[in-house]
Amino acid sequence: MNYKKPLDVLLREAAETGEGSLKRTLTSFSLVALGIGAIIGAGLFSLTGLAAANNAGPAVTISFIIGAVGCAFAGLCYAEFASMIPIAGSAYTYSYATMGEFMAWIIGWDLVLEYALGAATVSISWSQYLTKFLHYFDITIPHQLTMSPWDEPVLVDGVMVHGFMNLPAVLIVVSLSLLLIRGTQESAFINNLLVVLKVAVVLVFIAVGWQFINPSNHVPYIPENTGKFGEFGWSGIIRGAGVVFFAFIGFDAVSTAAQEAKDPKKGMPIGIIGSLIICTILYVLFSHVMTGVANYTEFKGSAAPVAVAIAKTPYIWLQQAIIVAILAGYTSVILVMLMGQSRVFFTMSKDGLVPKVFSDVHPKFQTPYKSNLLFAVFVSLFAAFVPVAIVGEMVSIGTLFAFILVCIGIIWMRKTNPDTPRPFRTPWVPFVPIAGVVVCFTMMAFLPLDTWLRLAIWMVIGIVIYFLYGKKHSVIRKGYLNIPKDPESPKF
Repeated sequence: MNYKKPLDVLLREAAETGEGSLKRTLTSFSLVALGIGAIIGAGLFSLTGLAAANNAGPAVTISFIIGAVGCAFAGLCYAEFASMIPIAGSAYTYSYATMGEFMAWIIGWDLVLEYALGAATVSISWSQYLTKFLHYFDITIPHQLTMSPWDEPVLVDGVMVHGFMNLPAVLIVVSLSLLLIRGTQESAFINNLLVVLKVAVVLVFIAVGWQFINPSNHVPYIPENTGKFGEFGWSGIIRGAGVVFFAFIGFDAVSTAAQEAKDPKKGMPIGIIGSLIICTILYVLFSHVMTGVANYTEFKGSAAPVAVAIAKTPYIWLQQAIIVAILAGYTSVILVMLMGQSRVFFTMSKDGLVPKVFSDVHPKFQTPYKSNLLFAVFVSLFAAFVPVAIVGEMVSIGTLFAFILVCIGIIWMRKTNPDTPRPFRTPWVPFVPIAGVVVCFTMMAFLPLDTWLRLAIWMVIGIVIYFLYGKKHSVIRKGYLNIPKDPESPKF
């Protein structure tokens, strides 16, 4: 039978304080900054040019708006759940309360894909940009220590050099993991500084670049379709929305910190919706300036499309400032991803679906330190020895799947628990959650087939782990919480 976690049990867990519980230190401002910290990163600085060159042209701004609309529908649903169930775990917890243990495991495993692999991939990109930045000061890190053994060898002074390990990527992951162990408040302070820095540079780029927009670069605003699905035209705009959707991933990470918010009923909606609104405005302005300063065709194949646009202005010094912003952006993304992952596993461990070690809390810092250490090792190994791969689409499809389940969960919770207090209510139910499902699934449908196949393989691995370990150790199934079974639910 399927097992659900009743709302009263979740609320009791959310109210826990003292030993074994997480420390509530995050203000509404910190939660907004947490969301911006996770959202503005690789997506804005790299995927914007990719989507413009290959899919949407100057209309990549419309792609961002479509992505934002999908996020807005899902964000409103997240806000209701996060204020109603202020507990770590995000979509995993909400699914456990509405659709039962099996679907909760599926979404929890899905979040592993989003947070852990996302953090590892961003750390590899962070290493590459750090190397570029250090070149300005004539500091060179040996190529052997910035590449994995399976990366393509590079020609240096006439000699083919093979990688040994990506040391900078390891150092940033370990450093941020130790910072998270030290405390959520300290981590949030560092994140706030990084957010201020990168938002300032983004605003400078928009203000400076606006003066050099060439209107002819925006003509035609929607290039004609090449005859191939997803290459320009409206199909390209929607495909572009699926690609740049990776740039919006992060606002849901705010909900993983619900158990550490000072006033989650007020702060969670502000953090989720506030960070999404701010980032959407910055994204649209940024992409409009970038495709106006340089023609979208010039971004094709470029690893640093922003640099291409800056080269069209007399302010070449902005290249260094942008690299600083990118490093700050990547750092805060890695920080929030590692934090989100440890909080999801903290909750899954409390439920018995993963080993108990993930829910051990530091006696002094009140953080899930063993979870942080284990993921520091796992993510570091991935970053050090695995070549950087194109996982943006894979992470995007996993996140879209999570959003769909959260939207469905709101409809289900309104039906099964209509009288439960809701500090924040999603407006226009069921229109908003249904619209969220439709928009998110549409973006999923426009992603390439191989992305769907990789998601399927990842989910099969997760299902095997659930039946071999999670189901056997489930706290609810062992009856520790005295939770009644749902006889109407299907067997898993």
